[in-house]
Amino acid sequence: MALRTETDKETGVALVTLDRPAKHNAIDLATAAELAAAWRAFRFDGGVRAVVLTGAGGRAFCTGIDRGVDVPQPSSPYTIDDPLLAIGPKANDLWKPVIAAVEGMACGGAFYLLGESEFVIASEEATFFDPHTTYGMVSAFEAISMAQRMPFGEVARMSLMGTAERVSARRAYETGLVSELTAPGGAVDAALRAAAVIASYPTGAVQGTVRAVWSAREAARAQAMAHAPHLVALGNLPPERQAELFRGRGAGEFRTR
Repeated sequence: MALRTETDKETGVALVTLDRPAKHNAIDLATAAELAAAWRAFRFDGGVRAVVLTGAGGRAFCTGIDRGVDVPQPSSPYTIDDPLLAIGPKANDLWKPVIAAVEGMACGGAFYLLGESEFVIASEEATFFDPHTTYGMVSAFEAISMAQRMPFGEVARMSLMGTAERVSARRAYETGLVSELTAPGGAVDAALRAAAVIASYPTGAVQGTVRAVWSAREAARAQAMAHAPHLVALGNLPPERQAELFRGRGAGEFRTR
């Protein structure tokens, strides 16, 4: 199992941990299925009233899709098959509040998860970046998700600069992606404390508030997401060319701002 789930019955808070630290908690097909199943199970579990999501190991929250995963694609240029589309809580109709606790790197497909969390708490050592353009891929779903949380210029810069820049936790806090900064190693505890407070309130009021907040932006987000598959299908380099870029560039130099 690549996902660990623990529930504190006293507080009503579930802690969900991506548990592939050797792979920087990258998501393979099995992990994607486990995430979807966990969110759907929480819908029916009255003992869970709030959720904290994090990654194991401290080096990364999540680095998106595991590059070792083979995802066959349809031949149509108007669509793609993206296994990450169903990994978030909202994609699985979960309206209990989810708080993301970020230690280390959060990049690429991690934004599918951050984008469907109610808010993000991060360690001061956390960093955020989007590598897609560096490797000949369109950042569509990720950029759209972050455009709901960050100013336009910040999203555009992060999406376009690829691996050349990483957004520091401090900058992410200043621009609204992160709601609270903690000392290194403290993100999960801070998120659990906040989740316990929320879970102590009447659940109907909490879930109604979650849905109200999301409804304020959902129409624009849904319209943008509808265009994303076409942009990805038409703009991505062929997989073999992407692989060449991954091999050729390696980690490379980057600036943290």
